Amino acid sequence: MNFASTRLIARDIQSLVAFYEELTGVQAQWLAPVFAEIVTAKAVLAIGSAETVALFKEGSAEPAANRTAILEFQVEDVQTEFLRLKASLEVVHEPKLMPWGNRAAQFRDPEGTLVSLYTPETEAARERFGNR
Repeated sequence: MNFASTRLIARDIQSLVAFYEELTGVQAQWLAPVFAEIVTAKAVLAIGSAETVALFKEGSAEPAANRTAILEFQVEDVQTEFLRLKASLEVVHEPKLMPWGNRAAQFRDPEGTLVSLYTPETEAARERFGNR
């Protein structure tokens, strides 16, 4: 089994896709007017409009209701990325060293999901991500 993607359900798909395009610097691939993907070298972030929920089961997902997940993006230099994005995105916290060795900053996307950018900083953290 391979983990394929994470999908967000959007109340406003245009603004959510624009947020992740700005964050990642990757242009979305629109597979349908109600569905887009941000494809990076290591992962796919799929974004579907609220209308797509009915294709599975009505009411099975709800836009702007997440308070449990944090989307994480590993970056070369979190401080540089933070400085690039802080004026245009909602900042949750500035870069700080986490107990597990990553320096991380967090933003909130337009629908409330936490987004973390991090750089492995300690030797142990760099070793953990060396083969990914």
